[in-house]
Amino acid sequence: MSGQRERLGSRLGFIMLSAGCAIGCGNVWKFPWMTGQFGGGGFVLIYAICLVLLGLPCMTMEFALGRASQKSPVRMYQQLEKPGQKWHLHGYAAFLGNIALMAFYTVVTGWMIYYFRQFLTGNTENLSFGSMISNPAVNVIYLLISVVLGFGVLSFQLQKGLERVTKYIMTALLVLMVVLAVRSATLPGAKAGLSFYLIPDLSKINGHVIVAAMNQAFFTLSIGIGSMAIFGSYIGKERSLMGESVNVILLDTAVAVIAGLIIFPACSTYGIEVGQGPSLLFNTMATVFNHMPGGRFWGSLFFLFMVFAAFSTELAVFENILACVREMTGWSRPKGCLICGIGIFLISLTTALGYSVFHFQPFAEGSAWLDFWDFIVSSNLLPVGAMLFAIFCCFSRGWGWDAFVAEANQGKGLKVQNWMKPVFKYFVPVCVLALYIYGLVTFKWK
Repeated sequence: MSGQRERLGSRLGFIMLSAGCAIGCGNVWKFPWMTGQFGGGGFVLIYAICLVLLGLPCMTMEFALGRASQKSPVRMYQQLEKPGQKWHLHGYAAFLGNIALMAFYTVVTGWMIYYFRQFLTGNTENLSFGSMISNPAVNVIYLLISVVLGFGVLSFQLQKGLERVTKYIMTALLVLMVVLAVRSATLPGAKAGLSFYLIPDLSKINGHVIVAAMNQAFFTLSIGIGSMAIFGSYIGKERSLMGESVNVILLDTAVAVIAGLIIFPACSTYGIEVGQGPSLLFNTMATVFNHMPGGRFWGSLFFLFMVFAAFSTELAVFENILACVREMTGWSRPKGCLICGIGIFLISLTTALGYSVFHFQPFAEGSAWLDFWDFIVSSNLLPVGAMLFAIFCCFSRGWGWDAFVAEANQGKGLKVQNWMKPVFKYFVPVCVLALYIYGLVTFKWK
């Protein structure tokens, strides 16, 4: 990849693109069902604490690594590490983490497109999550649509393709969410659903809830596998990075919270079980809309919003994968899109066909390829990557605190202060390591 590095056209484009990477199925698919499974308001409270104490420092550090190096994750360590060091090995792990994330995320995006089409055409009477995931043709076709659309956008230049499309997607997403949240709040059972969602039950908070909240915070912010570092490499020095991180996290959190405001009042109104896991947004919301006046319209709107949310992350992570591949090979953007698209499609077939052709039970009964890829990313690469970013940025054996702060504080906006050093240097890596080990020890392997 030769020539001057591509740049985003505006600060708004950077915020929307970074927030678009953070905002996606993690907010509007995974966050609600995890909230339902882990006790409602208590999980939301711990999740918010993790965003502030762990997510904000880690995002600031990841942005700084990208902007200082002006490289993708596979090359950024080589620009910043000292001679003879091996930090760059994590760059390759981060690259593989993005691929593992897309190995199931692209399939989930295809599910969103399928449900949107079914509601749009009015074919919802026999709509079933179970029948959808066990249908090989449906999964492969909609996976292909998801991958082709994503890399099709990226085949254009950065400003003309990814930045422009993401601005439209994010604006439409926010408008749709507000409309749906207002509609859900007017349902007769909204009060009970909101109480479950917004009022913490402290008796339900335990180690499992805390680990789940941390993993969800890293998953929803896409922290730990270089997904944010790549966008740091596309921006200038006009704004400080902690201030930009706050903007992205606030936008990301707002979307997650509003997603809950849409789902839990509707579930309460129609007597839907909130703890049923990944199928919550599919079987459950389909049932809700089928019994709601104007349900076809509201269902179409809801799953259109889900498609926008899924694509905002898919496009951002595809860009990260593409940037890594182009730096390693020197390929043009169109050639890189074609080959990366084929590769992602092939590896994603494991998930797409995991409930029909490629049966695989990696953990407890009922687990499949999706659970395997999610475990690799959410329970391992994201927390370990966040911990390594903190160690590299804060200790002299890595980049070092002074170099990190000098980069992060360039430009106008909120600065990293010296009193924050113990939080970045010690609290973040120790806390993440402790929760990571606890999570592995208590994981339901079988």
